Amino acid sequence: MLIFLNIVHVLIAIALIVVIMMQKRNEGGFTGSFGGAFENSNAWKRMDGLAKLTAVLTAIFLLLSLIQALVR
Repeated sequence: MLIFLNIVHVLIAIALIVVIMMQKRNEGGFTGSFGGAFENSNAWKRMDGLAKLTAVLTAIFLLLSLIQALVR
């Protein structure tokens, strides 16, 4: 199980790197999408597809990190 988690974790990390490198550079960046402390409720709607994919992959990466820490 630990080997499987490690392989998935590395694949998610590679996918995250690729998605981040594919994003175009804009003024606000990823934090500009949220408008500061989630004050704007339309933040998710304003994000483009790659930014949403980045957020999802980051959440998966963090969850896998926590799971691996608990399994060990």
